[in-house]
Amino acid sequence: MDYKILIVDDEPDIVSMLASFFTGNGYQALTAHSGMESLRRVEQNPDIILLDINMPDMDGLEVCELIRDRVSCPILFLTARIEDRDKVKGFFAGGDDYILKPFSLMELEARVCAHLRREARHKADTRLRFVGNLAIDFAKRQLFCGKEEILLTKKEFDIVELLSQNPGQVFDKERIYEKLWGYDSEGDSSVVAEHIRRIRTKIAAHTDRPYIETVWGCGYKWSR
Repeated sequence: MDYKILIVDDEPDIVSMLASFFTGNGYQALTAHSGMESLRRVEQNPDIILLDINMPDMDGLEVCELIRDRVSCPILFLTARIEDRDKVKGFFAGGDDYILKPFSLMELEARVCAHLRREARHKADTRLRFVGNLAIDFAKRQLFCGKEEILLTKKEFDIVELLSQNPGQVFDKERIYEKLWGYDSEGDSSVVAEHIRRIRTKIAAHTDRPYIETVWGCGYKWSR
C-alpha cells in the first residue's frame, strides 16, 4: 500500500527534502508551506501528517486542533526546541509524537512506520460492540449513541477502545499513557485525565449512564 504523507513546514528546503525522501521510499507525498494551506491538503485524507509547530500564519498546535476532529491519522510535530509544558499542549491539541530538529531521516521514517503499523492494527479490528446505549465501531473508529455519532479525537477513541475492550479492568494513568503515547514519548501522564474528562463530557451530552468509572487511588475502568 502506498501511504499518503502530508508534510507541512514553512521552510521550502525542508519540505522538498522530506518529500523527496518519502517519495523515494514508496510514499505519496503531499506538501503544504503554511497552516492555511495544510487545512486544504487534509481534505485529501493523508495517512499520516508531519506538522511543523513554528509557522508564521498559524502555528502547528492551532492547525492540529482545527483538523483533529476531521482526521484520525497520526500527527507528528516537527520542532527545533520544545519544553515539557509545550509537549503537554501538543498532546492536548491531538498530536501523537514529537520529532526534534535536526533529525535523522532514518529515525524519522522509523517513527512514521511505527505509527502507521499501529493504525493498521486498529483498522484490522472489525468488531462492532454494543454497550448500553453506545455502539462502538472499532473498524471505522466511531462511537454512536443511538443514531447520533459522538465525535472523538484520535487519542480519545484510543482510550475508549482500550477501556471498553477490557471492561472492569482498572488502568492507571501511567499505564494508559505508556500504551497509547508510547514508553519513549516525552510528556506527562496528566494528559490522560484531561482526555478522559473530555470523553465523559461528550458522552454525557447524549446519555446519563457513566461508562468510564474512576477507581480512586487506582485509575479508570470501563463499567460492565
